[in-house]
Amino acid sequence: MRTIENFFQDRDINYGWVMVLVVFVLSGLAFGSMASISVFLKPVSLEFGWSRGQTSFAYSIASFASAAFGVIWGQVADKYGTRWFGFAGAICMSLVLFALSSLDSIFQFYLLYFLFGAMGSALLFSPLYANVGFWFRENPGLALGLAASGGAIGQAFIPHLSGILIETSGWKAAYIDLAIIYILIALPISFLIKESPWRISARTDSEQEETDFPLSEKEVVAWISFAVIFCCVCMSIPIMHLVPLLTDKGFSVEFATSVLMLLMFCGAFGRILGGMLGDYIGALPGYILMSLGQTVFVIWFPHLISPSTIYIMAALFGFTYSGVMSSILVCTRMMVSAKYGARAMSLTSFFGWIGMGLGGFLGGYFFDIYGDYSWAFTFAGIMGVINLLILSQFWLRIRKVNKDPLNT
Repeated sequence: MRTIENFFQDRDINYGWVMVLVVFVLSGLAFGSMASISVFLKPVSLEFGWSRGQTSFAYSIASFASAAFGVIWGQVADKYGTRWFGFAGAICMSLVLFALSSLDSIFQFYLLYFLFGAMGSALLFSPLYANVGFWFRENPGLALGLAASGGAIGQAFIPHLSGILIETSGWKAAYIDLAIIYILIALPISFLIKESPWRISARTDSEQEETDFPLSEKEVVAWISFAVIFCCVCMSIPIMHLVPLLTDKGFSVEFATSVLMLLMFCGAFGRILGGMLGDYIGALPGYILMSLGQTVFVIWFPHLISPSTIYIMAALFGFTYSGVMSSILVCTRMMVSAKYGARAMSLTSFFGWIGMGLGGFLGGYFFDIYGDYSWAFTFAGIMGVINLLILSQFWLRIRKVNKDPLNT
């Protein structure tokens, strides 16, 4: 019986493109569920009488769980590979979504999203991206950008679908419907996962792989991890709170989720361009350019009242914020060795998820204090500026080492 792997081998086509498709779909489902918390936020908080801060803290818990367990799964991936990661993640995501339909306490709400982060998204993000990145020796940025664009597509479709399901049959039935959809899509495609030959060779080779990057792998991870905390606080506030912000302004749920969908659709192109920028102008310059756009655009959302200007700003922010995400992946891929790839991406993702969790919570916390989202989105812009300052110092550090004759 012939397999997809045989098909690609017979035609001398890189199986890495199958991996790009697999990670595109799985990360889309995982990212989509994380983003859809914003759509469930108001109906769930209204039913149980929880505050916005309390309810949005579930996103923070899922992010923190993804961060902590991502490091663990990164260690496992570098040692044993990622063959069964998709299968385990598919089962966990579906079971958690089904269990959320019978929610009756905030502790249960937090526990289930903890499990979603620890056993679902943590398995499907950094380890699989590391696998994809090392399938390609040429233009890895394009491959990573295409794979990462699945997350943006998921963040576009799943919240919008969730909003339709909630409007049609309520939030409990919506969770059940999502669970069924996830198991039917994620489980079959998970069996296509195959480890990169480059990573297999690096794992079994006793000799240390050399990289031509001027800084050590540990220093690279430290710089990216420090910057990404502030970068992800900046991006997570609109991801988590844009739908509640717009419905608070009197717009319908359908309009609010359509804005989020446009934001994420544009984000899909942003992730592809962010990856390509890493191939053509360098990973770090691409990261800085996209971070600048994200920071400039994020602060305007609370001040827009026209549907057309809201759509335009959503498109611009979506394009740049998503470009940031693929740029982070490309920076890590190009600056570390294949043997260290999953651990490096998991460590930088650890701090990214910390930032995402903090931003998601602080957006709701500032709303609870001030009664609107103006300060929350201003705070997001401040975090973006700090991220840019750190990246500028990172760039200067690389230039200094390159000019040092002792390092040539």
